[in-house]
Amino acid sequence: MKALDRKVFRDLRLLWSQALTIALVVASGIGGFLAMLSAVDSLARARDAFYVEGRFGDVFAAVRRAPASLAPRLAELPGVIDVQTTVEAMARVSVPGSVDPVMGQLIGLDPQQPPRLNQVLLRSGRWAEGGTRSGELETVVTESFAQAHRLAPGATVNALVNGKRRTLRITGTALSPEYIFGGMMGAPDLRSFGVFWLDRNELAAALDMAGAFTRVTLKLAPQASQGAVIDAVTRLLAPLGGSPAHGRDEQTSHAMLNNEIKEQRVLGTVLPAIFLAVAGFLLHVVTARLVATQREQVAALKALGYANRAIAWHYLKLVAPMVGGGYLLGLALGNWLGEGLTRLYADFFHFPSFEHRIPLLLAALALVIVGLTALLGTLTAIAATVRLSPAEAMQPPAPGRYHRAWLERLPGIRPTPALRMILRNIERKPLRAAVTTGGIAAAVAIVIMGNFFRDAMDAIVHTQFDLAMRGDLIVWANDQVDESAARELARLPGVLQVEAGYRVAVRFSHGSRSENSLVDGLSVSPELQRVVDVDRKVAFAGLHGVLMTDRLADKLGVKPGDTVTMQVREGRRQTREVVVERTVRDIMGLNSFMERSALLQLLGEGHVANNFSLRVAKGALPQVLEATRDLPRIAGAFSKATLLRNMQEVSGRNILIMSSILTAFAIVIAVGVVYNNARIALAERTWELASLRVLGFTRAEVSFILLGELALGIAIALPLGMGLGWGLTHTVVELMRSDQFLFPVDIQPRTYAWSALAVVAAGVASALVVRRRIDRLDMVAALKTRE
Repeated sequence: MKALDRKVFRDLRLLWSQALTIALVVASGIGGFLAMLSAVDSLARARDAFYVEGRFGDVFAAVRRAPASLAPRLAELPGVIDVQTTVEAMARVSVPGSVDPVMGQLIGLDPQQPPRLNQVLLRSGRWAEGGTRSGELETVVTESFAQAHRLAPGATVNALVNGKRRTLRITGTALSPEYIFGGMMGAPDLRSFGVFWLDRNELAAALDMAGAFTRVTLKLAPQASQGAVIDAVTRLLAPLGGSPAHGRDEQTSHAMLNNEIKEQRVLGTVLPAIFLAVAGFLLHVVTARLVATQREQVAALKALGYANRAIAWHYLKLVAPMVGGGYLLGLALGNWLGEGLTRLYADFFHFPSFEHRIPLLLAALALVIVGLTALLGTLTAIAATVRLSPAEAMQPPAPGRYHRAWLERLPGIRPTPALRMILRNIERKPLRAAVTTGGIAAAVAIVIMGNFFRDAMDAIVHTQFDLAMRGDLIVWANDQVDESAARELARLPGVLQVEAGYRVAVRFSHGSRSENSLVDGLSVSPELQRVVDVDRKVAFAGLHGVLMTDRLADKLGVKPGDTVTMQVREGRRQTREVVVERTVRDIMGLNSFMERSALLQLLGEGHVANNFSLRVAKGALPQVLEATRDLPRIAGAFSKATLLRNMQEVSGRNILIMSSILTAFAIVIAVGVVYNNARIALAERTWELASLRVLGFTRAEVSFILLGELALGIAIALPLGMGLGWGLTHTVVELMRSDQFLFPVDIQPRTYAWSALAVVAAGVASALVVRRRIDRLDMVAALKTRE
C-alpha cells in the first residue's frame, strides 16, 4: 500500500463521525431524488403500459341517445381508425349495510363482441351474463370499489336504473384504463363511486336504449388532427343531445393521473436539489478545513516531490468513501422509499401491474450529480493550498486581523469577553458564517415544506367544506327541473333549508383563445353554497356578468370589464356575450359563477334549477338520503360528511407519511451542518481553547466560546429559514399549479414552531457531542501541537 493511501485510511479513521454525517446528507439527497422520481416514473410506466394493453381511446363524447347507425359515419371521419359505442348511465346505488350515498357508472358490455377500446381486464370471478330468471342483473364491478365495501363475487347491491330499483349481483371485479382513478368530482373517494359492467342488451333494455348508444370512444391515427376530429364529432352528435367531444386532457382519470405526475416531478426535482446543494457545501467546507489543518503536511508532500495532481487525487480518495457510501445508502433508501410511495399511489390509481423500479439512467444521473458535486467541492477546496510553494505552505497561516466588532462600537454596550471573541471570529470569516447559517436555514425551510401539505389540506377542508359548502347534502337532477322542486325537498323530514342552483357547461371564447368551463348559477345571497377564495374571503357571483377564476381569465387573456363569448355546450347551445365582472383565486378548476336568476335570464330559461344544497338536522342524514331515492327527478346525491371522512382516511395518512420523511431528511441536514461546523471549529481552535483553559477560563466558558458561535448562527438561521420556507413553498406551489387545482399557501404557526424545534434539537444534540470532546480536551497535547 502506498504511503498516501495509508494516510487516507488514517484520516478517515480520525474523521469517521464527520464522514458519517456527510454520507447521511448525501444519502438523504440521493434517496429523495431517486424515491420521488422513480415512483413517478413507475406511475407513468404503469399508465402507459395499461393504456397500450387496454387500447385507451383518444377522443370521448357523451350523447343523450344516438342511433347505432351513426357509428359507421363516425368511423369514416379523417384520422379515425376505430370507433366504439356503448350504452352507459349514471345510477344511484345502495350497498347493504352502508348508508353512504353511492353513484355508479353503468356500462353495457357485449360478451359476444368484447370491447376493442378501453378494454376491461377481469381480475376475479367471471363476466356478467344476461338472461337471469330472477330478474337480477349480473355485473362486474371495479376492484377498488369492491375492496372498499368488501364485496365479493355473489354479493348484491341495488341500483336505481331508469327510475326502477334493480338488484345487481356481482360476478367479478375488473380494471379499466378509463377508470384508473376512481372518485367523484376529482376526490379520492373509493366508497362513493363505482363502475358496473353489465350485459349490454340487458342494460339497453333497462334504459330503453335498444339500437342506440350514449357514449362513443374513438382511436386516432398517429398523424390525425385531434382538434379536427373533436369538432367533427361534436357537430355530428349535437342534434342528438350530445355534449362536446374532448380528448384525454378532459378525461377525469387521465387528468388526475397527469396532474399527480406533474406535482411529484416538481417535488422530486426541487427538494433533492436542496439536499444535494447542502451536501456539496458540506463536502467543500470539510475538505477545505481539512486541507487547511493539514497545510504543513501538504507542503511536506510537495517538498518530497509529490505533484499537485497526486495530492489532489489523494484528497479525492479521502472524499470518495463519504460520497460513495452516501450514494449506495441513498440508492437503498431511494428504493425503499420509492416502493413505499408506489404503495401510496396504489390507493388512488389502480393498474393490473404496478411495480416500483429505479431506472438505470436515473441511478446513473444521480451518481453523476453527486460525483460532480464532490469533485467540484474538493478541487475548489484544495486549489488554494496546492498552489503555494512548499516553503510558503510550511509557514503557519498569517494571523487574522481582529478588530472591534460592530456590536462593540455601539455606545453603551459592553459585551463580555466571551461574546467579543464570538463576534470578532464571525466578522473575521463572514463567508464561512454565512454559508453555515444558510445550510441551517435550508434545513428549517425543508421542515416547513414537508409540513406545509398538512396545513394545505386543513386549509382546503376548512375552505371547501366549512366556508364554501355549508350544506350537508347536494342532490342533482339529470335535466333541469322547475325550481319549485326545492319546496318538495324542503318538506322531507329532517330537511332544514334548501337552496337551488343551476350549473351549465359552456365554452368561453376571447379572440383566438377559448376554454371549456362550468358556470355555476348561485343564489343572490347564498348561504349553503358560496364562492370562497384561497384567502378564505367570500366572493359573490356576478349579477351583471360572470365571476371568473383567475386561472381561467389568464388562459383567456381577459381582465374585469372585458367581454367574452359564452357558448352553452348542452341543450339549446345558445351563444351569448357576457362581461367578466370580477376574478377570484379559487382552489378548484377553471370555473365561473353568476347569480342564478341573471344566468337564467341571459340564457332565456325560465325558473329552473338542476341542483340543490340541503341543510339537514343532526342525525337525519340517512333518512333524508333514503327519502331522496324515492324522488324520480333526483338523479344523484353527494354527502359532504361522507366524502370528507373517506378522503381524510387516505389523504391524511399519506400526508403524514410524506411530512415525516421530509422532516427526517431535514434533521439529517441540520445535524450534518451543525455537527461538522462544530467539529471543524474545534479542530481549528484547539490550541486557542487550550490556551484559554490555561489562563483560567472554565470548561463552560470555553464551550460557550466555541458553541456560542453556532448558537448564534442557529438563532439567525431560524427566521431566515422560515422566510426561505415561505418562499420555497410559494415557488413549489406555483410550479405545481394546474388547471384542476391550486394549493393554498397557509402555513400555520405550529409548522414554523415545529421546524424551529426540530432544528434546535438537532443543534443541541450536535453541541452535546462536541461539548463532550471539549471536556476531554488534553491541554498539554494541544499546546505541544502548536509548538
